[in-house]
Formats: sequence, C-alpha cells, structure tokens
Amino acid sequence: MADHLHPDTLKIAIAQIAPVWLNREKTLAKIISYVQQAGEKDCQLVVFGEALLPGYPFWLERTDGARFESPRQKDFYAHYLHQAVQIEAGHLAPLCQAAAQHQIAVIVGCIERPADRGGHSVYCSLVYIDPKGDIRSVHRKLTPTYEERLAWSPGDGHGLRTHRLGAFTVGGLNCWENWMPLARAALYALGEDLHVAIWPGGLRNTRDLTRILAREGRSYVISASGLMRKSDIPADIPHAELLIANSEDVLANGGSCLAGPDGQWIIEPVVDKEQLLIATLDHKRVREERQSFDPAGHYSRPDVLKVLVDRERQSSISFTE
Repeated sequence: MADHLHPDTLKIAIAQIAPVWLNREKTLAKIISYVQQAGEKDCQLVVFGEALLPGYPFWLERTDGARFESPRQKDFYAHYLHQAVQIEAGHLAPLCQAAAQHQIAVIVGCIERPADRGGHSVYCSLVYIDPKGDIRSVHRKLTPTYEERLAWSPGDGHGLRTHRLGAFTVGGLNCWENWMPLARAALYALGEDLHVAIWPGGLRNTRDLTRILAREGRSYVISASGLMRKSDIPADIPHAELLIANSEDVLANGGSCLAGPDGQWIIEPVVDKEQLLIATLDHKRVREERQSFDPAGHYSRPDVLKVLVDRERQSSISFTE
C-alpha cells in the first residue's frame, strides 16, 4: 500500500521559499506553484513560512522604523496595507482552489487586513485551508515580537484551534508564539499531535526549539521558514535604495526542519536555499511516545493546573438591534 494511502501515515511538505516581497499577487502565484508541486507528489499537507504573503516587515529595523511621524515609515506602512491579504475580499480564493484541486491541506502565514477590525490595521495570521479548499481557521498572532509591534496589531484566541487530518490532529503557532507555554498547552489539550511552527526564516529560531517542542508535546513538529535575501528586495517599493543600502546579503536564511515525537531530527534544518522538503509521518510513533508522557492526558493535573482560553473574535464594536 502506498504511504499516502496508509491510514496511520501522513505525507507532508515544507515549502521553504522567498516571497516576491511585498507583492501579494506574485507571491500568491509562487505559493500556488509549490502547492501544485506538493500535490503532484501526493502530499496531504504543505506548509509555508510566517508572513510569507506578502512578506515580513524587514524594513523596520533597517530604516529607523520607530521614528514617530516619519513620512518614510508612513510610505512603507501604506504600501504594506495595500499589499496585505483581506480574506473577505477573496484574496485567498485562488489558493483555496489549488488546495481543493490537489486535495491537499495548506498552512500559510499571511499579513491579514481584516474588515472586522476596520480594514486599516494588519495582523500576522496563520491560515489553515483544508483539502476541500475551505478556510477552517485564521489564527492572528497573539503578541507581535519586538519591532514587529511597529507594524502588526496583537491578535486574539479565536484561531487557537486544531484540525483533524487523517490520523493526525494538526495545530500551529506563529514564530515566537511557540515560546508561549500556555498557547502550547491549549493546543495540547485540543489533541494536537502534529505541531506546525511557522517562521519568517532563521536557523537561530528553529535549531533548538523544534526538538524541544517535539519532546515536550511528544508530537511531530514542523518548522516552516521563509527566505529573504537582499536580492529579493524589489526596486519598485518605497525607499528601496535606502533599504538595500542598509541590508545584509541574507535577511532570513530559512532553517526549515522536522522533528519526531522523540525529539530527534527527521529532517535537519535546511538553510540558504529554496526547497520543497517532503517526509512521511507515522502516527504510531506518537502513540509510542505518549506511553511515558502525555502532556494533556495521564501526565496532566487539571485539578491543580488548567488553561482558560477566550476564543471570542475581538472587535472594537458590537451592535444590539
């Protein structure tokens, strides 16, 4: 029996790619091409990096991003808003169609400009699209990290959800959210046994934490990272010359990898190249490792410690009619 037809296995792909930076349509087309590649290889899940669509705000730390009332920073932000993803406007419809065509689940990091928050602020969101092409959850990053707070708004708990995919229960978090113990605990309690950590790109982020999370959760852990090089900065964005002059050759070096539920590498971190990484996961390995430690089951004490999660989608207005 082929691996992808075995009821205990799941064939996954990690797409480590650079965006067509700050260009939503061209980056989306590139993402779809990798969905097609993964689908042609009979993968059942393909994962992309954080903020990949249309790109991470690399300009902030390289162009005096904290300068108040800076015309330059306003230019950058206005362009970012214009290229951000508004799900309600159908911006992800082509990606959903590709997922349905290839019957593959997709996890992608995007910069979301949601109408339910007025449409002029952006959120770092992890989107899960199921193999039927339906968007099942949108998780807005709970706490943007350091300079990200100059561009991104804090999210909420609405997207702290897991999804059944074959024998597995899949959940995910954005970048440094993966350091948040209670966010992880919430996903464990929802039955997660395949954790997806998405990153803008950086070996320093993935080389240690991926294995730590796998060992703690006794789960498979995918770290999907993006890439970004000076050569990826387009000449037609605002203040491109300044950004290029202030940037190193490599802004994000990837580091995508996969660890098993015993914390050992299945795919060691890959750096400095675009690549589609493929592996077949066996759910039996999860069940074996849960024998000695199950963080939400026999090795938990809900009578002493438990997590309260507010999954209400936050909004600045409510109506009573």
